[in-house]
Amino acid sequence: MEDLDVESSRGFGRYPPIVKRRDRLPVPPNLHDYDAVCRDFSWEGAGALLSGLPGGGLNIAFEAVDRHARGARAEAVALRFLAADGGRREMTFRQLGEETSRFANLLESLGIRPGERVFVLAGRIPELYIAVLGALKARALVCPLFSAFGPEPLLTRMQLGDARVLVTTGPLYRRKAAALRAQLPGLAQVILAGPEAAPAEPGVLAWDAALAGQSAEYEIGPTAAEDPALLHFTSGTTGRPKGALHVHRAVLTHCVTGRYVLDLHDDDVFWCTADPGWVTGMSYGIIAPLALGVISVVVEAEFDAGEWSRILREERISVWYTAPTAIRMMMKLGDALAGQEFPRLRFLASVGEPLNPEAVVWSSRVFGQPFHDNWWQTETGGIMIANFAGETVKPGSMGRPIPGVEAALVRRLADGGVEPVAGADAQGELALRRGWPSLMVDYLNEHQRYLNCFAGDWYLTGDLARRDADGYYWFVGRADDLIKSSGHLIGPFEVESALLEHPAVAEAGVIGMPDPVAGEVVKAFVALRPGRVADDALRRELLGHARKRLGAAVAPKEIAFRDNLPKTRSGKILRRLLRARELGLPEGDLSTLESDER
Repeated sequence: MEDLDVESSRGFGRYPPIVKRRDRLPVPPNLHDYDAVCRDFSWEGAGALLSGLPGGGLNIAFEAVDRHARGARAEAVALRFLAADGGRREMTFRQLGEETSRFANLLESLGIRPGERVFVLAGRIPELYIAVLGALKARALVCPLFSAFGPEPLLTRMQLGDARVLVTTGPLYRRKAAALRAQLPGLAQVILAGPEAAPAEPGVLAWDAALAGQSAEYEIGPTAAEDPALLHFTSGTTGRPKGALHVHRAVLTHCVTGRYVLDLHDDDVFWCTADPGWVTGMSYGIIAPLALGVISVVVEAEFDAGEWSRILREERISVWYTAPTAIRMMMKLGDALAGQEFPRLRFLASVGEPLNPEAVVWSSRVFGQPFHDNWWQTETGGIMIANFAGETVKPGSMGRPIPGVEAALVRRLADGGVEPVAGADAQGELALRRGWPSLMVDYLNEHQRYLNCFAGDWYLTGDLARRDADGYYWFVGRADDLIKSSGHLIGPFEVESALLEHPAVAEAGVIGMPDPVAGEVVKAFVALRPGRVADDALRRELLGHARKRLGAAVAPKEIAFRDNLPKTRSGKILRRLLRARELGLPEGDLSTLESDER
């Protein structure tokens, strides 16, 4: 950890900030001076990162593929696929340009018009990336689907989105989609990727046969920056899914954040572990690195701590973007990774849910550098608040707003407006002023619901946060997730983070339980590290640890041990499900809880 210096603690964390010595960084950070860059930044000026279509306009696929395929990076590797069976395939920008052009030509031959919806249901296989980028070339509206969804959430999304084409694999089609065809009259075509032959039924094509006769040349038609490009469904925790609509101009946010937040340089090898069925896997697993001309490693297999550490070493990953759940699972290995060499790994970032400060300190010890947490939502389309490569990292903090984004803390008023919450250590709802390119432009077929997200020029996130004297933001919780106990508002994340500091705790989930006197009391559910015994002595030790860290008013009153905590398939602990089980309430359909939001 010789590259890290520590100064005295400030802000809300119990851990001292980690100050990155710029003279010791492997490469100079792209964001060389936060205050200066923010002062001089404009989205118009940032447009220099893009080429634009030769005839005018803006298309994501041209920025991510064709401009490189026709330029100096044509023979540079764009994507390196590591298959679950051990296979390996690389695609240059030229090859990616040809394959995506074939797919765009296929869509046109099938009569798919600009704006019609192409849904993609697959794991991290080459055909998914080709289909997404090819559909964007054809000016279709692309909607990724999480491959672990069951039939019902798939049906709901394809009905709401009026699916015209579905790209998937044979096994996924048979198990999940084939029986839905009768309820999707607009679904004209299914294209099956993979080695299996397509079934002999109308409207089903095999990938290889369908693309075999298509031209590798394709000229992207006129595309305005405001034309629809991506449809991301996000369900939150209740209600039917919301279809957040994003347009082609979003690629500018992806490029700016890829450059300033993920600190991508030309010679980096980048690995984003997010599933492309969610917004992170689309924005930063596909668009941002390609648009910046950076090679991406794509791993088909699911998480395995030993395999992931091997990939970091042998693929010479330099920038790694992953989820707190994966980090916590690797932490279960203790310091077993500390003796391993990761020769090029220079920048680590996390997303998907707040990153507990203990994970930041652990990564500093094991990898010699901290994880840099950042915050955003499906609706924002790109990273909004971040810890930057060359700046101080405060463990547990979301960081500071990206250049070009103005953040504030507000309080909602009865008339529908908001008022600012000012001062150091202030707490309020996080709000962002309109103006960045990737902000959703609507909820599909729910315009009033979209309008309800705004108060004047402010987008209201629904997340509560604090802001310290240095302008760093700290996640408190969802507005509807707070625990109200004896007049105190308690954020579950703060309690969970304190419990995770204890060496026996691998995972923690915290909820409020009804209490006739206090209104609610804090109850924690804890999964232990291997070798630890769940007994009353450890329970008392953990209760004492939490009271010492948080004070009696905030610390849990009860702790229950569990072998495993309920999670979404993307790894987030389901507090609502914990509460439902404790109170004997209906648990609902787990698939409706899958979301990639904070």
